[in-house]
Amino acid sequence: MKKIGFLLLLMMFISCEEVIDVDLEETEPRLVIEASLVWNNEEETNLQSIKLTTTAPYFDDEVPPATGASVKITSETGEEYIFEEVTEGIYQNDKIIPVENSTYQLEVIYEDEVYIATEEYYTTPNLLFVEQELGGFSGDEYEFKVFYEDPVDAENFYFFRYLNEQYSLQIYNDEFTNGNQTFAFFTDEDAEEGDLVLFEIQGISGGFYDYMFILRSQAGTSNGGPFQTQPSIVRGNIVNRTNPENFPFGYFRLSEVDVLTYEVK
Repeated sequence: MKKIGFLLLLMMFISCEEVIDVDLEETEPRLVIEASLVWNNEEETNLQSIKLTTTAPYFDDEVPPATGASVKITSETGEEYIFEEVTEGIYQNDKIIPVENSTYQLEVIYEDEVYIATEEYYTTPNLLFVEQELGGFSGDEYEFKVFYEDPVDAENFYFFRYLNEQYSLQIYNDEFTNGNQTFAFFTDEDAEEGDLVLFEIQGISGGFYDYMFILRSQAGTSNGGPFQTQPSIVRGNIVNRTNPENFPFGYFRLSEVDVLTYEVK
């Protein structure tokens, strides 16, 4: 009986040490194009960057840069702006001065395939002022309302960012606040008196609003593990003209940004 008990204990120990290999289905790498071009009229520089990478297997630690691509933007009036590769996968240009209500086309040529996207440049209202109060479950969480005046003449979509020790973002459309003074709302349980926090507002297209809405919804329900239900593929506005089945990930957009720095009281 002692020998049997010892053997059972040994088997249990060995089973605890067993390594389980999980075979995850891998697909061919796809191009990822990060092309959010944002201009702040208060800054002197027009420098814009486009980042190209490729997808990688789930357990890889590094994201491969997409090097050697040809990247340019063309305005609706025919001006061409070449983006030079300044480091692996990072392409830059500082010559574009965007025009309100004008359309621009992105062209990326990578590994003999042509990727195209077209988007309008969107302006934004100014951030006006901030109101703060304490709230939340504990009563000591900072709550911020950052106000702006929504234009009355069009349907507008916005992308907001809040930056302190933490980073928060929101998207919004003016369906119920068109033409009114309204606000974006943020909370920060780690903010302290004297902190300088940053608020941003960017004008965006309805297409980018929908794109971010889907991404945010999937991020909110994702547990982040390899055994979770995988989210659906979210495709942006960039198409592969050479081989449509080999579509890229990412989005091309052009936005004005207004920034407001606020000292927590």
